[in-house]
Amino acid sequence: MVKHIIIWDFKDELTAEEKREAAAKMKSGLEALKGVVEGLEDISVVTEFLDTSNGDIMLDSTFKDEAALAYYADHPEHVKVKEFVRTVVKARKCVDFEI
Repeated sequence: MVKHIIIWDFKDELTAEEKREAAAKMKSGLEALKGVVEGLEDISVVTEFLDTSNGDIMLDSTFKDEAALAYYADHPEHVKVKEFVRTVVKARKCVDFEI
């Protein structure tokens, strides 16, 4: 199994309302991929954080193996979500590891 975690920061020019809307759209789009992308075992998007956090939104996903993660990266439904994400985020950190 492979864990795939991403933390994004929204663009500075977005208003608080635009950030909330973007987070909701990212969450619904990404979580809808479960059952669509083969090898994606679990996926959740966290949009509410404690004040001690320094990221805006987090993806926590689990894949069957590295091949499934690679398949997800180029899956057409994931690419649609990725295209939107790129319009609202300024920074992305990713950590992938075996579990």
